[in-house]
Amino acid sequence: MPYSPINVDRVAELKQLLGPENVHTDLEIREEHGHDYTEDFQFTPDVVVTPGNTEEVSLLMKWCNAHHIPIVPRGAGTGLSGGALPIEKGVCLSMKRFNKIVEIDTRNLQATVEPGVINQVFQEAVQEKNLFYPPDPASKGSCSLGGNWAENAGGPKAVKYGVTNEYLLNMEVVLPDGSIIWTGANVLKNATGYNLTQLIAGSEGTLGVITKGVVKLRPLPKETKLILVPFNSAEDACAAVSAVFRAGVIPSAMEFMERDAIQFTLDVVDDAPNLLKEGEEAHLLIEVDGNDPDVLFRELEQIVSVVEEFGSGEIRFAESNAEKERLWHIRRKVGEAVKAHSVYKEEDTVVPRAELPKLLKGIKDIGKHYGFKSVCYGHAGDGNLHVNILRGHLSDKQWLQEIPLAISEIFMLCFSLGGTISGEHGIGLVQKEYMDIVFDEANLALQRNIKDLFDPNGILNPGKIFP
Repeated sequence: MPYSPINVDRVAELKQLLGPENVHTDLEIREEHGHDYTEDFQFTPDVVVTPGNTEEVSLLMKWCNAHHIPIVPRGAGTGLSGGALPIEKGVCLSMKRFNKIVEIDTRNLQATVEPGVINQVFQEAVQEKNLFYPPDPASKGSCSLGGNWAENAGGPKAVKYGVTNEYLLNMEVVLPDGSIIWTGANVLKNATGYNLTQLIAGSEGTLGVITKGVVKLRPLPKETKLILVPFNSAEDACAAVSAVFRAGVIPSAMEFMERDAIQFTLDVVDDAPNLLKEGEEAHLLIEVDGNDPDVLFRELEQIVSVVEEFGSGEIRFAESNAEKERLWHIRRKVGEAVKAHSVYKEEDTVVPRAELPKLLKGIKDIGKHYGFKSVCYGHAGDGNLHVNILRGHLSDKQWLQEIPLAISEIFMLCFSLGGTISGEHGIGLVQKEYMDIVFDEANLALQRNIKDLFDPNGILNPGKIFP
């Protein structure tokens, strides 16, 4: 059944429903909401709406469902899989007005927060109370919590503390028919019925619109230590990762960057330190955290003794908070720097961490076969490697016809190594055609049936996840 268009009369109905100040038809605003950080895609919605409370979202969902109009929820627009792109036009539901931290409960170490709050803003708010919310994507300064919840985002701290869904206790969700539900309870243990909280987390806005979340918090670690470890071989750097864990140390972050990832970033970051020496092909950025400096120094000593077995070079110790911030700033800017260097496709691969060397070698071999250059970096401690395929001088035929075949081979390699095709970016628009690599038809049919149960008219974020 085709979707209904939004004409002048429909816009008038929306303005009456939500108020004219919350219904935007200006082309500039619509175009702004038609792209994110995924390649160079542009899908301009017919209208952008900005409701301010759950009841207004409910009214909007009922209206879209009744008129069979597609609607796509959108956070801060920092996604990398096209998950919030309105590919069927219709309504873009901006959650930017849902920007309140409702409560920080210091007695129970949890918080109730709206989805439009920026990740870093929330982190800093809880840190003022000596509490800690670990999920910290590279875009934490601009990405919203709702987008993090919808994509089950990770980040550097995930290696020790876990990804976003491990911090979600309960969510207020508006379903496509306008029903408002809470998915769980504000408790640490819950064996009551199906776990809808974990189903909604990572569902990429295809099952419901999250309007509040209750998240658990941790006590804030008082100390961090950070080192940057160079290697003459990128595969050796990858091999050192699992060896550190086998030695009994769990870093709070363990990031991999090959040489070009750092070089591209140094080219665009002001006042960047000179981090690259001749022959260094990759670096591990390793952090430990806790409350006892002596314990952290002993952990660093263990880590140093391990990485030296894999041919590490001269290790850089971040002696001050300012130096720590500089190193982390470089790591978080890698994605933007690569995008500034070339048109590219970014794939979000993940394998068991001991298989990282095979994954990296396989990616480079596939690149040689298809004639493309790749820049790899990511959360090595999780086995999560971001693969940036640079267009460079590839022809239209190579880029449009051959690179998808190469990406398919990369994903088949991931699957053969016990991994999968997305660790934290989601499937969205750009990876959906590869889902049959990791799921058989029975599994995909079950997932489609879940989607149909929640959204029988298919209005909510259509065209995502499923091939």
